[in-house]
Amino acid sequence: MSTDVPTNTAIETPTVPLGTMRAITQSRYGHAEVLRVAHVPRPVVSEGQILVRVRAAGLDRGTEHLLTGKPYAVRLAMGLRRPKNSVPGRDVAGVVAEVGAGVVGFTPGDEVYGVAPGSFAEYAVTSPDKLARKPAGLTFAQAAVVPISAGTALQALDTGRVQAGQSVLITGASGGVGSYAVQIARALGADVTGVSSPAKADYVHAIGAHHVLTYPHDDWADGTRRWDLIIDVAGNPTLRQLRRALTPRGTAVFVGGENAGAIIGMHRQVRGALLSPFIGQRLVPLVARESADHYQRLTHLIEAGQIDPALTRTYPLEHAADAVRQLERGAVRGKVAISVSAPTPAGPSS
Repeated sequence: MSTDVPTNTAIETPTVPLGTMRAITQSRYGHAEVLRVAHVPRPVVSEGQILVRVRAAGLDRGTEHLLTGKPYAVRLAMGLRRPKNSVPGRDVAGVVAEVGAGVVGFTPGDEVYGVAPGSFAEYAVTSPDKLARKPAGLTFAQAAVVPISAGTALQALDTGRVQAGQSVLITGASGGVGSYAVQIARALGADVTGVSSPAKADYVHAIGAHHVLTYPHDDWADGTRRWDLIIDVAGNPTLRQLRRALTPRGTAVFVGGENAGAIIGMHRQVRGALLSPFIGQRLVPLVARESADHYQRLTHLIEAGQIDPALTRTYPLEHAADAVRQLERGAVRGKVAISVSAPTPAGPSS
């Protein structure tokens, strides 16, 4: 259930200068304190691109990593000293405003969701292969929290070759990826165990987990029970713990790595991949892709009522930093969205 962020002061929407838009910006790497509301040039559509009028943007752990520039390996692609793209955000839901030459399948006015770099703004540009039609019946805020987290969960289960009747353990089950992994695994017929903190156990039960284990009370890696598939979203278990909790031919898929070092953040994944060919168990790092094909599959699951967007709170664009602070504190259940009000007319973008 979505809850708007409370505020005691009215938020005034300033007049937007011609050819610009409101956006959240960052001029350096850091935490929530580096975020500012600013007017920036409205993006221009090139050939093969789509301009989306953003109605909502999702917040995920990946956006936090891009915000902080950690692990440092991300800076090789995103900018060594400062972000190349000063507007954060990737998950998006909105309305097609303009299409570039050569784009087929989308026209202005279409309601869409997917991934668009710089989605913490009134407009963002992306490519057709990263967008799908918004699921019927969802609000823009609900749709915005689906693409990256649910797409990652779907790919993790595909990588784990999940089958109906298998036992599946999901660490970090109350978070963005974990909450979708629980729902999708159950929809695919698996017996699902979620791991979370005691404070979030009721939430994990509510989204469909058959069993819930809480830390530090329950030690799921003590060897008393084994699972066919472990989706490791939390990123904390050692390889020894994972192997002890797997069946002899079981699979562990590495999704997270929050405490895996500040340099590359993939130490366990690399060690697991090197070990995997020599043992009966599969230890597989996930390399997630952003693809319209995945979003279309998710649309079918959503419209069939098999998964429900994990939206628990919505913040206005001007309070995006508050949303990031909540994520940094580990206080978020499921996902939160950044709501973008209709932009003030700013004239042509070129």
